[in-house]
Amino acid sequence: MTMSRDPAPPAGPEPPAAGAAPLPVSDPADVLARLGRSWTWILCSAVATLVPGVLVLVWPEETLHVLAVLIGLYLLVTGGFRFVAVFGREEHGERLPGLLLAVLYVLAGVLSLRNPLQTIAALSLVVGVVWLVSGILTLYTALAAKDLPHRGVVLGAAVLAIVAGIVVLALPTESARALTRLLGLWLVLLGLAEAAVAFAWRAALRKSPTTGPQAPAAGTV
Repeated sequence: MTMSRDPAPPAGPEPPAAGAAPLPVSDPADVLARLGRSWTWILCSAVATLVPGVLVLVWPEETLHVLAVLIGLYLLVTGGFRFVAVFGREEHGERLPGLLLAVLYVLAGVLSLRNPLQTIAALSLVVGVVWLVSGILTLYTALAAKDLPHRGVVLGAAVLAIVAGIVVLALPTESARALTRLLGLWLVLLGLAEAAVAFAWRAALRKSPTTGPQAPAAGTV
């Protein structure tokens, strides 16, 4: 007499139970938003500005080629930080200035790296325009943003960027050494200003840990 066998269990993973919620899928925009709202991300952006400034001041005898490469790398890296910081803004209308600023930084960085043997005047023009436009857009975003914590710090950083752009554009430099000292000084000042914004943002996050305040203006300096 033959014995009947139980049916073989189905192969593969078991289907989810009826009514069970699907596994959460992380949205890239949400990941970028959380990263852009982090004060450590702003601090890393400040370090990306501060380090090239220190290097330029420590080695003032570098050639124009080395200076252009350092400035180009700084602009590219900063453009990446600015792009991520845009997603920290909750209102989509406030993201446009940050996106324009990120694109401006990347294009200027590519321009500096593509032709590193350019003239002193061309390099000064590129950096001066980037800083001037960056300060203006940051100033506009800081004034238009609602519930912005430590608005005075952000406004001060924006004004510093505007002054840096005007100084670089208005004062002609006749040697790579003079341009090196000028750009290095402003990079250090802008890096310190953005570090102040990062620590101010950390203080704002600690005061409201549940909902969190409005993110600082994208592209602080």
